[in-house]
Amino acid sequence: MSAVLCTTALDCTVLLSDPAGIFELVEVVGNGTYGQVYKGRHVKTGQLAAIKVMEVTEEEEEEIKLEINMLKNYSHHRNIATYYGAFIKKSPAGQDHQLWLVMEYCGAGSVTDLVKKTKGNCLKEDWIAYICREVLRVRDTPYHVFILGGPGLKSLYFQT
Repeated sequence: MSAVLCTTALDCTVLLSDPAGIFELVEVVGNGTYGQVYKGRHVKTGQLAAIKVMEVTEEEEEEIKLEINMLKNYSHHRNIATYYGAFIKKSPAGQDHQLWLVMEYCGAGSVTDLVKKTKGNCLKEDWIAYICREVLRVRDTPYHVFILGGPGLKSLYFQT
């Protein structure tokens, strides 16, 4: 069974049922505004995915809907991590349910991670040129966290 969150007739987000048996969490790889980001795995295929796990509260519902819609609307871009879906993991009575946002896993880390790995040295000019070119390709989108993975630079949307 799936749930539907709608703010208007044109702004509906279908949430799939419990992710158990579909995706599993492997390890924490970072923190987003509303929860932790995990490296996850599709149970049947073994394909890796990034899974942002958030507690669902009424106060954050509108911002979460916005994030889901942004992921859906922009993930077709070659420089933006592909959005795979949203799942609701039911919690015991008295606890908030978890929302799992599942998207393409880009395991090379963020551009910030790349800069930190230089340990005080500068990035080579060709890397800087590449990063700038790819960032300009997504300049008209609201994305602002840039990661390396798959074939090149990808961008993720996490609200600040």
